Amino acid sequence: GNIAFTKETKKIKMTSSVVEYEHLITTSFSDANSARPTSAAMPRWKRKQLEAAMSQAENNVNASPSKKEALKQPLAQSSTSGPSGCRFIPNRAAMDFEKSAHALRRSDSSSDLESDGSSSMEDEYRTSLNSEILGSDDSSSHRILSFKEKAPAPKGDTVNNLKVLYSASGYGSKNSQSSKLTTRSIPSAPSRILDAPDLLDDYYVNLLSWSDTNILAVALAQTVYLWNASSGDIQELCSFEGPENDTYVSSVSWVKEGGTHLAIGTSMGTTQLWDVQAGKRLRSMDGHTDRVGSLSWNRHILSTGGRDSIVVNHDVRIASHNVATLQSHTQEVCGLSWSPDGTTLASGGNDNMLCLWDAATSSTSRPRFCLTEHQAAVKALAWSPHERNLLATGGGTADRTIKFWNSQTGSLLNSIDTGSQVCALQWNPHEKEILSSHGFARNQLSLWKYPSMAKIKDLDGHTSRVMHMATSPDGCTVVSAAADETLRFWDVFAPPSKSGGKRSASDLSRSTKSKKISKTMHIR
Repeated sequence: GNIAFTKETKKIKMTSSVVEYEHLITTSFSDANSARPTSAAMPRWKRKQLEAAMSQAENNVNASPSKKEALKQPLAQSSTSGPSGCRFIPNRAAMDFEKSAHALRRSDSSSDLESDGSSSMEDEYRTSLNSEILGSDDSSSHRILSFKEKAPAPKGDTVNNLKVLYSASGYGSKNSQSSKLTTRSIPSAPSRILDAPDLLDDYYVNLLSWSDTNILAVALAQTVYLWNASSGDIQELCSFEGPENDTYVSSVSWVKEGGTHLAIGTSMGTTQLWDVQAGKRLRSMDGHTDRVGSLSWNRHILSTGGRDSIVVNHDVRIASHNVATLQSHTQEVCGLSWSPDGTTLASGGNDNMLCLWDAATSSTSRPRFCLTEHQAAVKALAWSPHERNLLATGGGTADRTIKFWNSQTGSLLNSIDTGSQVCALQWNPHEKEILSSHGFARNQLSLWKYPSMAKIKDLDGHTSRVMHMATSPDGCTVVSAAADETLRFWDVFAPPSKSGGKRSASDLSRSTKSKKISKTMHIR
């Protein structure tokens, strides 16, 4: 009987336990569902309903505190949460668990040490240990729980749009000035074209020179022609006939002051001096054993460079004209140019070398500098009319660069790759610009802004490499001679207008004459 009573008691207890467990599960899920926060903003009608219920509960004296808390919780959450209504869940990706664990231990140990009254030296030691192990000097600012990720660090080339919009007006004006390299209009087509038959296609000779009396000298094979740019008249100055008819003119150069005397270098190694007004030869000077490919004047001193790799200085006033023989190059001297102040002679050779000589150099002296940065023949030489001691040089096909030098120190100031053979260089006498002529593949003339070397314009028209260039006496027009046997005149160096856009009478007459010429002219 006792055993049966005991079993019945256990069965009743088990049944009541199952009922209580099921009731507990049901109430738990219902509470959880009722207390679950919404994932979106609560509608206005529901907030009004809850506010009314809460006010009624506050007025009800019999309402329990837990009931009030249950009514206040949704409204508090909607007021603190954003429009998304998300719960405050820590972001594990933005947390450093090692630092967080250390901060928790440190807070516990610091409370114990404060009660024990430990010294501040232990705090200093703990701080230094912190920085060594965790890489942080200030751990007090570290948050144990992080609820949002830190903003990503900006990239190095990020532009602050607000800074651009709200910067000073000077910033914008500076950029606008730099973006517009020139304000004048540069014609893309030549103003005049002359035919030059039998012009030698030889990179190492110099067959073009423009005098300060506005007369252009051009060497075509064995003959030197003079073209008067003011009147358009053509004159044959001289013609050379050697044994087996193989003598030709390899260089021409006008004297700088006066413009009535012309130096002519020949393939036989002689240099002749001609009086153009009288139309006769004044003298013939030797000193070279091979052709004279380059000439340059410095008052009464005429420097000649030859294929025999030497440079000879001639004093044209005296009978013993050879005053110095300069030897440093190992191959043909294809470029010569005296500085405007007459203190430095620059020589370029087929040995890829640029030499700078002092004016007082004798035959036994060495050059001031021998510069070997070019990787091809150095023919194009041009001294700046704006800055003293500034020299521009151009290299051949294997080099393709324009380099700028300080002739006083021998230092390389800048180098730019043009992409093609540099045949000649001319400075703009009015502005800091330089014009270069090129060979394959485009055979163009390129105008550059100095010192930024930003390209202003390309002038196309020649069909073969542009080997020679010369500037008119007024510094406005540049003539180019190419292997396509044409001379083209470009109005590229027009000075900036000083009268607000009005052109002078001489400019108008020159442009009128240019418009009348619409077909190719022959020199002879």
